[in-house]
Amino acid sequence: MKLIDTHSHLYVNEFALDREQALERAEKQGVIKILLPAIDSREHGALLDLEAAHPGICLAMMGLHPCSVRENYREELDIVEGHLEKRRFIAIGEMGLDFYWDKTFVAEQYLAFQRQAAWARELGIPLVIHSRESMDACIGEVRKMQDGRLRGVFHCFTGTTEQAAQITGLGFHLGIGGVVTFKKSGLDQVLDQVPLEHLVLETDAPYLAPVPMRGKRNESAYLGYIVQKLADIKEMPVAEVAEATTQNAQKLFAC
Repeated sequence: MKLIDTHSHLYVNEFALDREQALERAEKQGVIKILLPAIDSREHGALLDLEAAHPGICLAMMGLHPCSVRENYREELDIVEGHLEKRRFIAIGEMGLDFYWDKTFVAEQYLAFQRQAAWARELGIPLVIHSRESMDACIGEVRKMQDGRLRGVFHCFTGTTEQAAQITGLGFHLGIGGVVTFKKSGLDQVLDQVPLEHLVLETDAPYLAPVPMRGKRNESAYLGYIVQKLADIKEMPVAEVAEATTQNAQKLFAC
């Protein structure tokens, strides 16, 4: 079984003491690639260092997380653009809108979203969208900018059947992580209605560990719990779900 973790912050301090061991554990569980979303310029060094240390396995994105959109967001975006001009990245991300933590810079979040989506169109690479408490707004932004060139993932999808249909109708995938294993998430009923071709797997490590690891630090080795739950929902063999979601990720991210 080969799996791709399409969203892991393996480079952050939570893995400082056992990052290499976490990679080994992931490999033993069949994880062949780990895609690394950016946060902001404070983390770029660690992000790029991890990719350089594990070429072909750890693959970097570049972007500005909505929770890092502050007074200096233009400078942060200029830094992102500088990286994008130097080399090709696997995706623009993670970017998007976050109306959960702080709404002080909502207007700036929209501007950052639009600028990054424009880069994704121009460069022909996917967008990885953070949409916490803002899914309808993110869908609206994608719809306004979709000219046939935008594609990507709504990371950590926790929405409704209707929202899933809108997202997939716009040519985007749903990133399915540990939340699908939570008893009260309701995602089982939603994903039962979504064709497998629209789904990719993720952990969002170190956050949102799946059951039975819920409450602990998440890591890519736990991706197996997610694919097992998805297989249960789809009433399909785990191997088939793993193969399909891995192929989806390989096609979308050209990895």
